[in-house]
Amino acid sequence: MALLEVSRLSKTYITGENAFGGGQRREIRAVDDVSFQIHQGETLGLVGESGSGKSTLGRLLLRLIEPTSGSVRFDQRDLTSLSTREMRRARRDMQIVFQDPFASLDPRMDIGQIVTEPLVIHERASRADRRRRAEELMRIVGLDASALARFPHEFSGGQRQRVGIARALALRPRFIVADEPVSALDVSVGARIVNLLRDLQREFSLTYLFISHSMPVVRYLSTRIAVMHRGRLVELGTTEQVTTAPRHDYTRTLLAATPELKAD
Repeated sequence: MALLEVSRLSKTYITGENAFGGGQRREIRAVDDVSFQIHQGETLGLVGESGSGKSTLGRLLLRLIEPTSGSVRFDQRDLTSLSTREMRRARRDMQIVFQDPFASLDPRMDIGQIVTEPLVIHERASRADRRRRAEELMRIVGLDASALARFPHEFSGGQRQRVGIARALALRPRFIVADEPVSALDVSVGARIVNLLRDLQREFSLTYLFISHSMPVVRYLSTRIAVMHRGRLVELGTTEQVTTAPRHDYTRTLLAATPELKAD
């Protein structure tokens, strides 16, 4: 059974109009009639060039932005019909790791505050319980507990992304949108983050939507691959099928433009 079901999801932006109603009105379909499913425990890799609508789609799944039309069902529950309060509760099971570890962490907060913020918002845990959970999360993502007293600017990009992953794990979610989590990192650091995400999936039975512009990274991590181009899904299949026998010209172009991925 699918954990997440997306049906005819679209997001249209209106541009060109000014405050007085003038200007040339133009519709931009960032996500255009997209449907797919993600099954419990799998990684669906979403790949496409910059501007193809991948990140918009990821945010639509969590209702961080509102769809123009279509539906998102999580664990058989229609998220698009939920009230703000109901959606807030649903987000305990659905979290996101953002692309830029330099922009996604509040520089005014120490790491302990950043990691435990979801617990403060969603749980009535004591300060001691939050501290214990934060220390556990540091261990899980490969950082020392002493990091909790430090601030984001004291860490490298890879370490900051580990903090972002720890924050996403704080509420023990079932589903994580990983929105290009290694694109701002150098190759070796990014590879370690990808391997961390893979290990965490095995340990905690996580389900991922892994968004990337890199076909080799998606191929390495994913159970199935969805290819997005100009707001539409143009191909969806198993990793082997998409990478060895692609059906769409755009998929073939992506494969031809990227080197072979070496698994460790």
